[in-house]
Amino acid sequence: MDQDRQWLINCLNASLDPSHQIRTFAETSLQQASLQPAVLLKQFIRKHWDEDEEGFEHPVVLSNEKASIRGLLLASLDDPFKKICTAVSMAVSAIAQYDWPDDWPELVPFLLNLINDQTKLNAVHGALRCLSLLSSDMDDKMVPNLVPVLFPCLHTIVSSPQIYDKSLRSKALSIVYNCTSMVGAMSGVYKTETTALMLPMLQPWMEQFSSILKHPVPSEDPDDWSIRMEYGGISVIVGPLWHTFVSSLEVYVRSSIEGVEDSYDGRYDSDGAEKSLESFVIQVVMNNVKELVYYTIGFLQMTEQQVHTWSLDANQYVADEDDNTYSCRVSGALLLEEIIASCGMEGIDAVIDSVKRRISESQQAKDTGSPGWWRLREATLFALASVSEQLLEAEVSGPTVGAMLDQVLTDDMAIVNFNRMSLIIPFYRPPPVKVGACRALSQLLPDATTGIIQHHAMDLFSSLIDLLKNASDETMHLVLETLQAAVKAGYEISASIEPVISPIMLNMWASHVSDPFISIDALEVLEVIKKAPGCIHPLVSRVLPYIGPILSNPQQQPDGLVAGSLDLVTMLVKNAPIDVVKAVYQVSFDSVVRIVLQSDDHSEMQNATQCLAALVSGGKQDMLAWSGDSGFTMRSLLDVASRLLDPDLESSGSLFVGSYILQLILHLPSQMAQHIRDLVTALIRRMQSSQIAGLKSSLLLIFARLVHMSVPHVEQFIDLLVSIPAEGHRNSFSYVMEIQGAYQIKVTTTALALLLLTRHVELGNVNVQGHLIKSDTGITTRSRAKIIPDQWTVMPLPAKILAILADALLEIQEQVDGDNEDSDWEEVHNEDDNFLYSADAKSHNRPTYEYLDAMAKAFNEDQDDDYEDDLLSGTDPLNEINLVNFLFESLAKFSESDRPFFEHLYQSLTKPQQNAIELVLRRRAM
Repeated sequence: MDQDRQWLINCLNASLDPSHQIRTFAETSLQQASLQPAVLLKQFIRKHWDEDEEGFEHPVVLSNEKASIRGLLLASLDDPFKKICTAVSMAVSAIAQYDWPDDWPELVPFLLNLINDQTKLNAVHGALRCLSLLSSDMDDKMVPNLVPVLFPCLHTIVSSPQIYDKSLRSKALSIVYNCTSMVGAMSGVYKTETTALMLPMLQPWMEQFSSILKHPVPSEDPDDWSIRMEYGGISVIVGPLWHTFVSSLEVYVRSSIEGVEDSYDGRYDSDGAEKSLESFVIQVVMNNVKELVYYTIGFLQMTEQQVHTWSLDANQYVADEDDNTYSCRVSGALLLEEIIASCGMEGIDAVIDSVKRRISESQQAKDTGSPGWWRLREATLFALASVSEQLLEAEVSGPTVGAMLDQVLTDDMAIVNFNRMSLIIPFYRPPPVKVGACRALSQLLPDATTGIIQHHAMDLFSSLIDLLKNASDETMHLVLETLQAAVKAGYEISASIEPVISPIMLNMWASHVSDPFISIDALEVLEVIKKAPGCIHPLVSRVLPYIGPILSNPQQQPDGLVAGSLDLVTMLVKNAPIDVVKAVYQVSFDSVVRIVLQSDDHSEMQNATQCLAALVSGGKQDMLAWSGDSGFTMRSLLDVASRLLDPDLESSGSLFVGSYILQLILHLPSQMAQHIRDLVTALIRRMQSSQIAGLKSSLLLIFARLVHMSVPHVEQFIDLLVSIPAEGHRNSFSYVMEIQGAYQIKVTTTALALLLLTRHVELGNVNVQGHLIKSDTGITTRSRAKIIPDQWTVMPLPAKILAILADALLEIQEQVDGDNEDSDWEEVHNEDDNFLYSADAKSHNRPTYEYLDAMAKAFNEDQDDDYEDDLLSGTDPLNEINLVNFLFESLAKFSESDRPFFEHLYQSLTKPQQNAIELVLRRRAM
């Protein structure tokens, strides 16, 4: 890098310095640099050349002045100093954007004369630089006129290495690339014309390309690499290109990986284009799949610079790999992914075959004592990890990948076990190799067979635990992720390793409990252990003696430990056997209740609420007898509900009260029935004081659930709501009806349908917000919105409920359309927006009812995926409702029970809503 570029980089770095003095000095230096003549000229052209240009400033350059400037610039293109020549070229290109070809027709003829003069190579450089900039910005009208006269001149330069140096020939090839790219874009519309244009020139250029690429890649010659990078990829030169790719690996290993030759990293030519070997390698692509994959894995090896950087800071390895930093490793991994995507099983076979070859080679190097044997092993694991998802998606047989994994683990524990490796390579212990191996193992272990894990279990887990002890915060995530995958893969042997891993994970969790990322990772490992056969009871036995004292004395604990302990207890209780739930209850119930009632820490209150909800869900009616005083237990549960529903409590503390109360209603219905009036009153007050929309929504869900529980006496529940006052509203029923996650949609929508079927007189007494009234005053600005707020229609509650039910059908239909890649949106829609009919139907008079089944299936699948509270989805029988069928039956019943009333409401619906209802009635009639 020359001094000027180094100076610029230093100034830019200094401009970010936290020191005000250093930052100010750097900014002043950059400002002074902007006053250099070449910079000033470019700024001048941008600001004063064209009055229509954005950023134009007066005065405009006069026509005679423009002609004079253009002439002076062209005369300076042969300056012997390349920096000046480049600056002049950029100025010429900037003016050409405005004046060429109309106001500067002599520009291209002048440049062609320059490049044809073999006696003035400085002028050739300046002209090529100008043409390179111009060719990258030409349109489909300019290229056809320029190519016939320009390409012969460029061919002369490219084919004359004895006259023109490699940098000039490379620049000529870049112009060819720019022009042919535009011709290629034009070929879609002007195929005949572009073929006639290019065909006469194709043969000589193909011969020239082949001549350039047929020689092996030389060492320490970045100009030669630059020429090869301009290749466009035509079949005539596939053989020479492959020769280029293969021969470049040897150069890459010597220069970049081993560092014994110059790789020219960070070097640039006079135009600012990178000249490094790595930038050349990234450009090269070939069709010989097996050999391509084999050599690509070689390019994935860590370079000497990467080993140095990542050995100093393994965190940087994680950051670089996650950020996809531009490198041969990243480009090679992307190439492997593309090979599999494009070649299918042929690509997968090529990867597996190449991995086996490379593993064997690395083992041979290891056996011979080569100190760098681990590089190829790590690159092979990196390759496997990079395409692991595609291997699994393609359903590659477990034994195939498993056999490779077994071989790696047998050889050296996948480079994770450095205790064993240290005997062989005492000086090569780069941390990123360990981290990279963890990344690969975490992705490969799910596809490994149990026998492989059993065979290597203790070595694998002990190696990972050793890594865990010395891992940094950032790399710890990968180690924990690998542990989690290893436990999952070895479920059958988990009981034997639980005594080893659980204590370490608990210590890891406790020491990082204030770090949400690491503590969650550790908790997930413990959860996987809990789910493994024979592990939950010993794990709970380890946890409870430790957790009990923490929850009993919350005020004496470090920050985050109480909230984290509650998370741990909740994890243990969810989906646990009844005896485990009872054991946890006996140790923690009273303490958790006291935390809710006494703590002011919102995170503790939230986690305690979720913990109690899990205990109720797991213990059900049995829980009331565990303390020996069922009345005391029930009062404790109600006291918790009372505090969480206190309207004066900050909303954040009550965030999960909805889930808690739903568990009480679902699993202790007879005990809760006598408190329903008090509960509804408290719910209304909490909703009205809530500042968090999510809390209000979760409480609304409770009312929907109570509607279901009141069947077949829904009218009585409406009467109850009517009898309870609500501040600012007619009554509680009116308030709940005026308030507007898939499980929630299912429960609230079906509850509204049940309310509508009652035809209770109170429904007609409630008016709610209807449709937004469109303004005819033009565009709504912020100031106008303040003066004229949005206005809405008012509609009776029954009409609103019917509209909501119709909208629910339309939303489900949209999910079906979103999942159906073969559907044609235009075909589904007709002029009346009646898109509930199948696109395949011959007539819009009859719907396709298979389509309705698809609607129901799509909604059920979607709600299972998106549902956040697995505690509710697994316990509430309403979750088994088929929403589409429920709506069909309810709407059909409603239309039959009071036809005139139904017709009256039907007229208030939009056309799409009416079509949705009509489809339901047609299905009912058939």
